[in-house]
Amino acid sequence: MSFALPIPANQHFATMQWLLEDGRPVVRLLDQTRLPTETVYQDCRDGDTVRQAIRTLAVRGAPAIGVTAAYGIAQELLLALQAGMTAGQFDDVLAKSCADYAATRPTAVNLFWAIERMRAHGQASAGQPMATRVQDLVDQASAIHFDDVQCCLDMGRHGAPLLPDRGGVLTHCNTGGLATGGHGTGLGVVRSALALGKDLHVWIDETRPLLQGSRLTAWECAQDGIPSTLICDNMAGWVMKLGKVQAAIVGADRIAANGDSANKIGTYSVAVLCARHNIPFYVAAPTSTIDLDCPTGEQIPIEERSPDEVTTPRGVQFAASGVGVFNPAFDVAPAELIAAIITEEGVARAPFASDLKRFVAQAQRRRAGHL
Repeated sequence: MSFALPIPANQHFATMQWLLEDGRPVVRLLDQTRLPTETVYQDCRDGDTVRQAIRTLAVRGAPAIGVTAAYGIAQELLLALQAGMTAGQFDDVLAKSCADYAATRPTAVNLFWAIERMRAHGQASAGQPMATRVQDLVDQASAIHFDDVQCCLDMGRHGAPLLPDRGGVLTHCNTGGLATGGHGTGLGVVRSALALGKDLHVWIDETRPLLQGSRLTAWECAQDGIPSTLICDNMAGWVMKLGKVQAAIVGADRIAANGDSANKIGTYSVAVLCARHNIPFYVAAPTSTIDLDCPTGEQIPIEERSPDEVTTPRGVQFAASGVGVFNPAFDVAPAELIAAIITEEGVARAPFASDLKRFVAQAQRRRAGHL
């Protein structure tokens, strides 16, 4: 069996799914390391495999990582129950699972938000039969997934009016259904604008070094019939100079309380280029990406990844042996360069602090009834 999670009408693939095969839980992920040449689903049958999928970017994108971790925690508790876990062991198994998922990637705060939801929900069910507690966690993971899809649709509703009626929209990295539970953040806003009849063309940064733009965003646009053109990252400024870009929209992995936004490396450059060319630069992210405990972007931890991603992408050597490599996975766009931050609760404007705080509080009240 699987949960009947609706895929948005304008998206033709599922990023992650929860399945039961002969009663055993499976987290099925569209392996994004194999795109665009192969469409392969990876069936993760234990926590180690799910966590490895997160570390190796088989699943990536801040909201998608959070949803996947929620399913992974539910999977580990169900497997432990099936293996004979006692009532006294439940809290320890839950705590270890949460800690193991928290250690997978450091920057995307959605991961930690989802883990905390699962931990709190599991602790709140103390005193219930163990089977009930485990099923509650499975239901909670599914609810987090449903909530993410709805958040993306709401971001699209709020953000679509900000985009021009016609013209070019620049994206960086992948902010579509592959990066979320469905529909997308930045690309989701574009999807919603197209559904309103706007005549838009997506300019896709390739997004070095892992090419999430050329491998993933371009694949999504091709799958879903979104008009688009792929460019190298270092072409973005010239494309703006030629007048082909009327707006830029990106996602985020963590948004500080003041609006500084961490996203895939290269986002800072896009923000600076937009400021130079008087092009609005938008960030689209759910409130689960907002970290009110992080005052500014200076406090956001920036993940550094293997030098091989730069020197030997996809196993092919492109750099001289022995050269030093600096490979930060993210950078931070300062709030003063952001025209608006689009969330499921509404559009935040500068100065961002009051709007972001209010939107987080609204989201907490909204989720209190079903998460």
